[in-house]
Amino acid sequence: MRILFVHNHFPGHYQHLAAALAADPANQVVFITKDRTGSIPGVDKRVFTPSRPPGPQTHHYVRPFEDAVLHGQAVYRLCDRLKRDGFVPDLVCAHAGFGPGLFIKDAFPDTPLLGYFEWFYHAKGSDADYLDGPVNADEACRIRSRNAAIQMELANCDWGVCPTVFQRGQFPAAFQNKLTLMHDGIDTGFFSPEPGAPMVLPGLDLSAAREVVTYATRGMEPYRGFPQFMRAADILLRERPGLHIVVGGDDSVSYSRLPPPGRTYKQMMLDELPGLDRSRLHFVGPLEYPIYRDMLRATDVHVYLTVPFVLSWSLLESLSTGCLVVAADNAAVREVVEHGVNGLLADFFSPDDIAARIADALDRRVATDAIRAAARRRVLERYALADLLPRHLQLIRHLAGSAETYGEPQRELATA
Repeated sequence: MRILFVHNHFPGHYQHLAAALAADPANQVVFITKDRTGSIPGVDKRVFTPSRPPGPQTHHYVRPFEDAVLHGQAVYRLCDRLKRDGFVPDLVCAHAGFGPGLFIKDAFPDTPLLGYFEWFYHAKGSDADYLDGPVNADEACRIRSRNAAIQMELANCDWGVCPTVFQRGQFPAAFQNKLTLMHDGIDTGFFSPEPGAPMVLPGLDLSAAREVVTYATRGMEPYRGFPQFMRAADILLRERPGLHIVVGGDDSVSYSRLPPPGRTYKQMMLDELPGLDRSRLHFVGPLEYPIYRDMLRATDVHVYLTVPFVLSWSLLESLSTGCLVVAADNAAVREVVEHGVNGLLADFFSPDDIAARIADALDRRVATDAIRAAARRRVLERYALADLLPRHLQLIRHLAGSAETYGEPQRELATA
């Protein structure tokens, strides 16, 4: 097969798929991305760059759409060069929503297109109004317009995948039957428990600490509950003299509203909480996967907070590692975590409740062995890469026409 992957980030959601397909010498795998770093053996990586950013005079409702068009245009031009070089894929897998796959059907009109769909934006009852309450009319119109590129890709793709029930439920009902429910999959062999593992990270040895709580995020921002976590951390550090807290992640914003110019949410929280015991609060920055996994193996309690939004890989990775997880109590998380069964849920908006849940978990660590075991079992049963990767490959072979036809793609290849 000839397979083309398209994703702004490399390898993004296609790490395991691209590697598995490239491992077969009968396949030719090309990956179009904006990222210049990283490689996968056997994958021909091609880098694109949009010709310009969105214009400063573009109406703010449609600025994201203009950005998506510019990304799609750059990818189209790169696809045109691939065609001139003799490469026409049997299937294209494109990450939807940010534009790179927008004109794939114009570049390769006879090639099936499998879209990866993560989110459909709403002004009410979703992430937008969760933190600060109802949005105003101008913001509601902007949010609706944010879906323009996504709706184009929904209409133009031959099929799509979506990783969770909650996320698929955000899409218009008319399109949900076009989306197979299937998570990317968690490498449960890599993210596995190691009882008694010491908390030793580069430059930080907490092997003698009485208690360790961890929090890890792509960016320290409100969408991932960073302010609430920091306020809970302040409470816990004052009440528990033997506690150390480790925070992994970048001091950046991926999804939330940007902080005031020249400020970051980390600095804002440190300014808000001047009494924080910085000797027991450790910011370790972004971590390479093996070190991040070691952190999860050694923690006493791991905290995952989020608004109702795209579910982070980190929640499933921590559960797979057998962490005792305290997580935000909302629909996105409840799909995976049952309170008292395979984790503990806390009120996202209440640092007091978050701190109380963490304290309770620390006080009865031995009694929570069953919860830790159930956490890993949930991932093994529903989200294991060993099960989901073959199903992804089956769907790809079917859409590419290289497998025995068995009707339309299945919508429930994975349930959650």
